Amino acid sequence: MIDYDRLHAIVRSAGEMALALWPGHGHAPAVWEKTPGSPVCDADIAVDAFLKRELGALLPSAGWLSEETVDHPDRLDRGLCWLVDPVDGTRDFVRGRPGWSVSVALVSEGRPLIGALSAPARGEYWAAIAGQGAWRNDVPLQASTRTVLAGSRVPADSLPKADADLVVVDKPNSIALRIAMVGANEADLLATLRWGFEWDIAAATLIAREAGAATSDAFGQPLSYNKRDPRAFGLLVTAPAIHAAAVERLADRAAKLA
Repeated sequence: MIDYDRLHAIVRSAGEMALALWPGHGHAPAVWEKTPGSPVCDADIAVDAFLKRELGALLPSAGWLSEETVDHPDRLDRGLCWLVDPVDGTRDFVRGRPGWSVSVALVSEGRPLIGALSAPARGEYWAAIAGQGAWRNDVPLQASTRTVLAGSRVPADSLPKADADLVVVDKPNSIALRIAMVGANEADLLATLRWGFEWDIAAATLIAREAGAATSDAFGQPLSYNKRDPRAFGLLVTAPAIHAAAVERLADRAAKLA
């Protein structure tokens, strides 16, 4: 049985470690690119090392999959696996903006059991346990219940003409926070049409789903985690009643891009 209090203390401590290295608190981070257009900073590396050590001690039997650690196939033989993004939303982080989070999920047999997001620059801590609900700052979450796609709130910088009937709302750089917004009824729809990684979304999709949202890939198919190839094409998180309409609207675009 996992010690939930210790887990949340670890994730909160990781958030505080990142906050201490955040430019919004006067730190000047070292920043470089892993690949063109993919920034990483010293906080990513420090938080990753801290979480690997502490979560490994908390649950030694679990595998490990993180954005900042070289993948090792032995995780595939473990019944449990940690999926970690030490700083999700690095672009906001290095610019001193608050739209970043530390994302931690524990996955069993392809499904998240526990999800936690620490977003200390926003004063937020999000958590969910499979079958037990989701919370932000200990307040239970209830996802959007919108029933009509037109007018849906979408966290985005802008929208294509085909989606002019949707409404843009604030977009943190962290994809995890954008997903969680649907769970908190601050958005009705989050969609991506690109290849993404499991560590970006595992914790937040559990939070959204436990709050009552519908979650799938871009084609409406179930999400799974701790796969040999830790990628999936696209993500769709919506109020349940508009999920089918969102899948239909995106179908042609998704087919062309996948």
